[in-house]
Amino acid sequence: MFNKGNMSNMLKQAQQVQKQIENVQNELDDLNINGESGGGMVKAIVNGKMELLNLDLQKEIFEEDKDLIEDLIISAINNAMTKAQEESQSRMNAVTGGMLGGMKIPGL
Repeated sequence: MFNKGNMSNMLKQAQQVQKQIENVQNELDDLNINGESGGGMVKAIVNGKMELLNLDLQKEIFEEDKDLIEDLIISAINNAMTKAQEESQSRMNAVTGGMLGGMKIPGL
């Protein structure tokens, strides 16, 4: 069923896909995704690996109560994380040709 040539080709293809996945992972380190809430009063930046890089709070937000500020911070971070996950998944699917079947792999 499998001959030596087919197996060799499959291994070469697997190595190419692995190299492309590594390239995408490196790109994700450098990717900056913005999220915001409260009409821009809170802005969060995460990279493609779901790491929070920056959190910016406008002065006006400190006029609000503590619970609202906390909710806005969480909302901005979640917004950025969702966008980063979608972008990561899209880039990974482009490399794997959807072989991951829509699996959500954290950090990819």
